Amino acid sequence: MGRVIAVANQKGGVGKTTTAINLAASFAAAEVNTLLVDCDPQSNASSGLGVMKDPNRLSTYHLLLGAATGEEALTATDLEQLWLIPSHKNLIGANIELVEADRREYRLRDAIAAIRDRFQYIVLDCPPALDLLTLNALVAADSVLIPMQAEYFALEGVSELLDTIERIRAALNPVLEIEGVVLTMLDERTNLAQQVMAELKNFFGEKLCAASVPRNIRLAEAPSHGKAALVYDPRSKGAESYIRLAKELIGKQLSAVSAQASAISA
Repeated sequence: MGRVIAVANQKGGVGKTTTAINLAASFAAAEVNTLLVDCDPQSNASSGLGVMKDPNRLSTYHLLLGAATGEEALTATDLEQLWLIPSHKNLIGANIELVEADRREYRLRDAIAAIRDRFQYIVLDCPPALDLLTLNALVAADSVLIPMQAEYFALEGVSELLDTIERIRAALNPVLEIEGVVLTMLDERTNLAQQVMAELKNFFGEKLCAASVPRNIRLAEAPSHGKAALVYDPRSKGAESYIRLAKELIGKQLSAVSAQASAISA
């Protein structure tokens, strides 16, 4: 069964969509079947993979409203082992349409349940808000990957997200865990970046990812060409950083599975 990772942070501009696209692409490049689900009405993860807006295409909106299955909404991408469930601007209305709906928090989890076995990783790109769309993603997920910048205000935002994760764990999804915190748009030369990194290391410990993502012009250019960074410029620092992040997360999962198997055999 595929591991579902929600890429979430209610603060905008921290690199959520860039992380979702390039992490999913890096998983696929590691030759594992991967699905990227665009849960943001802005549809940037969809366009960033070259899937242009089409009002007739099945999307995350149809999944949440029960108008399509996960299988029906799958869209192929340029990467052989990467699939996408695109978003649509109508998704912003789902916040209102689902208010009175039955199992409103579980709509995404129910929709992807039938296709989880097809993928080793399912990456959910969340909108920059703690709304019903993000709630659906966090209820559907096994873990949360938190991209953040090495800035003071970013620290404030993470504490709010952690509080939300605790509430969801208590009420809706007891298995939800923090996959990791990844620093994005990082300039390690600044004193502020060093201070924030030290604070995060003290607070998160091993949950702070060893791989970080530097500011990189090729990484910023890639979405305008509808490509992941590793397709647009595989030798760029941005592409290499997400490949390292994917390897790190795959390694963590393999270690966890091995430890679980050892505990069972003991």
